Amino acid sequence: MHIVDWLILSVAAIIVAIIALRTRRYVKSVSHFLVGGRVANRYVVAVANGEAAFGLISAVAVFEAYYKSGFAYGFWGMLTKPVSLILLLTGFAIYRYRETRVMTLGQFLEIRYSKGFRIFAGVTQSISGILNYAIFPAVGARFFIYFCGLPTHFMFLGMEWSMLAVLMALFLGIAVQITLLGGQITVMVTDCVQGILSYPMYFAVVIAIAMLFSWPDQMAPAMENRPPGQSMLNPFDIQDLRGFNLFFVFVGIISSIYNRLSYSQLQGYSAAAYSAHEQKMGAILGTWRAGFSSLMFILLGVAAYTYMNHADFAPRAVVTDQKLIQKTMGDVAHEKAFVQVRGEIKRYHDTGTMSQELQVRINTIRSEEAGVARELGETDEAIKKILTPENPSASDIAATALKSVDKDKAAQFTAMSRQMRVPVALRDILPTGIIGIFVSLMLFLMISTNTTYMHSWGSVLVQDVFLPIRKTPFTPSQQLFWLRLMIVFVAIFAFFFSLYFGQTTYLLMFMHLTGAIWLGGAGVVIIAGLYWKRGTSLGAWVGLCTGSALSVISLFGTRNWSNMIYPWLAKSPKLLDWVTRIIEGISDPFRPYIDWRVIPDEFPINGMEMLFITMVTSIFFYVLFSLLTWGEPFNMDRMLHRGKYRREDGAPPEKPPRSAKGLLLSLLGITSEFKRGDKILSWSVFIYSMGWGFGVWLIIVFWHFSKEGGWPNHWWTIWFRIENLIVPAIIAVISTVWFTIGGVLGLRDMFRRLAAQETNVLDNGRVVDHISTDDIELVEEVEKTSTEDGPKQPKK
Repeated sequence: MHIVDWLILSVAAIIVAIIALRTRRYVKSVSHFLVGGRVANRYVVAVANGEAAFGLISAVAVFEAYYKSGFAYGFWGMLTKPVSLILLLTGFAIYRYRETRVMTLGQFLEIRYSKGFRIFAGVTQSISGILNYAIFPAVGARFFIYFCGLPTHFMFLGMEWSMLAVLMALFLGIAVQITLLGGQITVMVTDCVQGILSYPMYFAVVIAIAMLFSWPDQMAPAMENRPPGQSMLNPFDIQDLRGFNLFFVFVGIISSIYNRLSYSQLQGYSAAAYSAHEQKMGAILGTWRAGFSSLMFILLGVAAYTYMNHADFAPRAVVTDQKLIQKTMGDVAHEKAFVQVRGEIKRYHDTGTMSQELQVRINTIRSEEAGVARELGETDEAIKKILTPENPSASDIAATALKSVDKDKAAQFTAMSRQMRVPVALRDILPTGIIGIFVSLMLFLMISTNTTYMHSWGSVLVQDVFLPIRKTPFTPSQQLFWLRLMIVFVAIFAFFFSLYFGQTTYLLMFMHLTGAIWLGGAGVVIIAGLYWKRGTSLGAWVGLCTGSALSVISLFGTRNWSNMIYPWLAKSPKLLDWVTRIIEGISDPFRPYIDWRVIPDEFPINGMEMLFITMVTSIFFYVLFSLLTWGEPFNMDRMLHRGKYRREDGAPPEKPPRSAKGLLLSLLGITSEFKRGDKILSWSVFIYSMGWGFGVWLIIVFWHFSKEGGWPNHWWTIWFRIENLIVPAIIAVISTVWFTIGGVLGLRDMFRRLAAQETNVLDNGRVVDHISTDDIELVEEVEKTSTEDGPKQPKK
């Protein structure tokens, strides 16, 4: 990196650090540390939540997905627009959850079900969340190693040090320090500031990519040059994209509804707004928030693919590919056992010729793979391609050679080289200055995600495991001490897990697999708990246990299939044949979208498929056991602070009238709480999403089927340029100014509210007799003021 790049990075980091230090004086209670005192307005929630939700690992995962599948698979995401739009505008789940005034999901689960279930859910949630997060530090550190061209290992004080370990320790240390300073207040403020600073940076990177690459002459032709069934542009020609196909999109749609409130890593934001209405409006603002950020990540993924696959950049792409392979070999196969393989691969890169030893290794592995394919009944043509593939890439040759020594290392090599291909390419693409801006953006994303996730999972351990178990309540200072201690624990665990865990699958797949330990059964427990009076504690137990068990089986199978499970099955040909017939027979009716194959190197069921299975199974068992054990209806009004339990001043929001207009207002989520600006915002989201988004999508689908042979590829290039580049760029210009001003004013308003707020020591997340400690005084007053004529409104 040039000195200019380092200067840009340093200035941005210093600004965030100064602001973080200034926020610690506002932390006066547990509620400040956990939910920021519940004083944030819609813009702070929208900007900060967006920065935290999309971290560096998400950026790398998006790069990986777009590099593999382009725009085509994302086209089908429009199917969810009508449903997700209604959920967003009505505040489905979000509004009710904020009405409960809980600090964590566990507190809600105890109020709704039982203390024992809260503890079990807290343990499950923590295991899933910490495992899911524990790979983040490695991905972040590797990004900077590969992008900045740092060595994977270096000598210092006569010892060899891992650059991965050093950078992880540095970045985790920074994130821990920020989080410990002021908890959710510091996390939210720094995330919001980073989001505001990022807007002009995103704009600069987008302009740079637009100047470096031509869409009609380079980007579009590179994406058009794909085999049938693997199109990056035609959404009707993606049936062979096993990892990212139409079923992947379908499950993502279902999961986004089912798991609307299950993503507990952002629970500090779920309760941070000063009212349920403000929380809902913050979510609606999220439709416009992304701006240049989404545009930038799409452009960077496509630019990297163009650079690596278009003839104009072929000489430079070869050098980039060599850098990637050498870096990855040094990363995952650094041990002495792989010295010979590394030497053979280096010689192949330097001379362009293959040694006899390397050729023997590759031929041996290809023969073994061809034998497996023959046993599975593959065609002679497919077997021939395995034995003598057409134009194998240098990465394929390196992975095959490594497989002859250690199949697990070969899988890690494939995963790492695939994951870091875009960062390495971008390092050779971006000019000086833009590199510094891009690194600053990635640093912001990494810090925001680290602080948010460490805060969330450390809080879950204390609030939902330790707090309900402990008979003697914590004092505020004790509770804050344990919260800080668990945040440090999460960071230490993530460091060692990242250091020693060998990733062998796509990032998105890994995130879905580990997340499903909690998400597989949590969705029905939360949504039904908020909306269904008949849901019972036993139903919640069975539903969550079912999802967790299936997810653990899937995680174990994915991680140990090639080195443990398949070799064990192969020892008994009859057993292997029986398992093969069952697994492949189940998927036969659903091919090509669900294509389960029992092969040595890959677990038959991928992460998204397993997530779908766990969701359906958990819903079935939750409903079944709830109906079997249902008794007295649950008191929803007390949990949601409605009726005689209402806390807010003024009249409760009125329901729209029963008419066509009332139905439309209900779909838009417009109630008596809405002011003129709120109504304009809801209408703008509805018109944009249903008119430009879903409406135009329907026209294109019908037009495609009405045209003989469907739309040609060059039509799809025009459409995706308009949809993903031109229209988002127009919106981005407006949203950049809009959210910059809104975010700054929102932070000022938040600090004013914090300064004036009175401390409530009872508001610490405990539940007594299914009542939050924050509500004890309210309930007592309700009981005192209730008469034979009915309840009176409690005094404020």
